[in-house]
Amino acid sequence: MSARDGGAPPVPPEAPPCRTFTLEEARGLLPRVRELTEEAARRYIQFGEGGIEAEEARHRVVEEWAEKILSLGLEIKGLWLVDFDSGAGYYCWKYPEQSLGHFHGYEEGFSGRVPLQ
Repeated sequence: MSARDGGAPPVPPEAPPCRTFTLEEARGLLPRVRELTEEAARRYIQFGEGGIEAEEARHRVVEEWAEKILSLGLEIKGLWLVDFDSGAGYYCWKYPEQSLGHFHGYEEGFSGRVPLQ
């Protein structure tokens, strides 16, 4: 699966190690994550469904977004899907959600998300 077909973008080899976040830290970082993701999603859509050039441009947008998200110590689980490692599982956010409101364990994945209390 690739970023082109909606899968997780490749992780660049120079990606810094992921870090763990408290819920407060994750929520504090979310505005930056939203800003980066909104900008990338806007650029991605601008290229439309055109030929190979548009596909390559979309791929570059996703790679640039991934590098920025990874540089924050976050994990990417899919296109516009970001996890904040809590040390016990993940606080999970997917664009265009307005807030960080879900959690899932390490094994459950996106389908096992539960609302945060």
